[in-house]
Amino acid sequence: MSEETLDATLLTLLACPQDKGPLQLVRDENGDSVLYNPRLHLAYPIDNGIPVLLADEARPATDLEHISFTAQG
Repeated sequence: MSEETLDATLLTLLACPQDKGPLQLVRDENGDSVLYNPRLHLAYPIDNGIPVLLADEARPATDLEHISFTAQG
């Protein structure tokens, strides 16, 4: 399980590279932190505490993940 956390100030500055909107810090089914865009249903990884905000690194969230992620946010 990943114990990565992001500073609250940094989180307010981060934006989705695709729609430029805000992201939510959530945990996926493996317990890893990801940055989630609920508008596009995309999850961006966090690698060793560094957000990987590249469009080609995002993965689509399943419908069940979307429900779980939005409940966390």
